[in-house]
Amino acid sequence: MIVGLNGKIVHKEPSCVHIDVNGVVYEVFISLHSFSAVGSDKVSLFTMQIIREDANLLYGFVDMSEKKLFARLIKINGVGPKVAMAICSTYTPTQFGTILNNKDLKAVQKVPGIGPKSAGRILVELNGFDAEMLQTNSLSSASISYNEATEALESLGFKKDKISKALAACEADDTASLVKGALKFLQTI
Repeated sequence: MIVGLNGKIVHKEPSCVHIDVNGVVYEVFISLHSFSAVGSDKVSLFTMQIIREDANLLYGFVDMSEKKLFARLIKINGVGPKVAMAICSTYTPTQFGTILNNKDLKAVQKVPGIGPKSAGRILVELNGFDAEMLQTNSLSSASISYNEATEALESLGFKKDKISKALAACEADDTASLVKGALKFLQTI
């Protein structure tokens, strides 16, 4: 089982990278979040190897929490690697943990390839997993910014459920940008 790769990037596109590891080039499928975090020269990825009858596939992640989310998602009946990677591309693990915590069916349905039945199954199967993800990410700067933004919006009088929906829609990582984006979103509600 290949659980990690360190090497030089030979080719890079939004859905995959080719990594040269001591003369052997591996094709690794990645999420859009990992794509934006990966540089253009050297890379170190956590990987998950999936072996099927017709293929031997590698999925790579810059962050261990994203790998844990992916691994948990593919265990759900009806959720394969492509759908799990779509979820990882649409939401960060922290954002998805918030969606799970709020049981936000519409947010799960925003992921390409997920309908109402699949979204409901994902929410039921991952019940309680959000706390584990949030604990894993508790020391990351994005999570700290997210928590600070939540506190700031609560002090302005917004309800927790609306705050979490607004922050899940934001793409920013720093506290100020999260608060700005959430306020814009909250004005449209």
